[in-house]
Amino acid sequence: MIRIGHAGLGYWGPNLARNFGALADLRWLCDLSPELLAATAKTHPQAQTTADFEELLADPELDAIVIATPVVTHYELAKRALQAGKHVFVEKPPAMRGEEMEELVALAEARGLVLMPGHLLLYHPGLRRVKELVDSGELGEVACVYGNRQNLGVIRSNENALWSLGVHDLSVILWLLGEEPSEAIAHGMDYLQEGIEDVVFCFLRFPSGKVAHMHLSWLDPHKMRK
Repeated sequence: MIRIGHAGLGYWGPNLARNFGALADLRWLCDLSPELLAATAKTHPQAQTTADFEELLADPELDAIVIATPVVTHYELAKRALQAGKHVFVEKPPAMRGEEMEELVALAEARGLVLMPGHLLLYHPGLRRVKELVDSGELGEVACVYGNRQNLGVIRSNENALWSLGVHDLSVILWLLGEEPSEAIAHGMDYLQEGIEDVVFCFLRFPSGKVAHMHLSWLDPHKMRK
């Protein structure tokens, strides 16, 4: 059984800890908040707790590390975990810049390690059925894909709606079409915080001529996942 250390117990972290606690050997819980550590430790009494990420890296028995910390820390923590020889599951987005993501991928490949982002929709049975229909040709030739992901909240302060919400739909679009886009255009507006777009419209064009569109917002009165 894979031995795991988990870092980050905020909004989404406890959900990951619950699942990894059921599917693997959850050895460590790590967070800077004593309150969050204590609350999660009640559910996973077998796991050691710490506020020091280095303790996870130093444990020679740990096979992998789960990173569910704030987005701005993903790249640095994932890099340190890979350098320590650990497999890494890191929540989306794994990095804030393209060159950082490329560095993480190269580091994982060079060391023969798994680097897995949290693109959970790729494992949804409904979407896997859609993938089968696309690949088999039963739907005919796919010309256009669109996604709507809107809600009233959760409002982020260190990532915009495209980075927070759009990565889910983008991962599905790239997976369904099996292509990398040749053109990507995004427009957004920052109504609540300067420089953090709350509403984003994104257009993608692919080499085959297929196109895709994403509407992303955490300022919409209607909750939609379509």
